[in-house]
This record gives sequence, C-alpha cells and structure tokens, in this order.
Amino acid sequence: MPRMRRKHELPRKLCATCGLSFRWRRKWARDWDAVRYCSRRCRGRS
Repeated sequence: MPRMRRKHELPRKLCATCGLSFRWRRKWARDWDAVRYCSRRCRGRS
C-alpha cells in the first residue's frame, strides 16, 4: 500500500484562466494530465 502524502507534497498546476496554483485532487486522479482549470467557474470563463 502506498504511503499517504502530505498536502504540501502533492503535485501542483497553474490554472489556464486565473493563473492561480491548485493541487492534485483525488477526483482528478485518472485524468490529472488533462486538467487545466482550478474550478468549473474558470472553465466557463475560457
């Protein structure tokens, strides 16, 4: 079983719309490479 990671150890990305950084979330585990926006709101603005 893999060890748990602390929050500061999780990968980060920059949002394509607002430019803020956001961290990996479990719900994005399957398609983390395709995630570009930090929220639905930012996705709708682009």
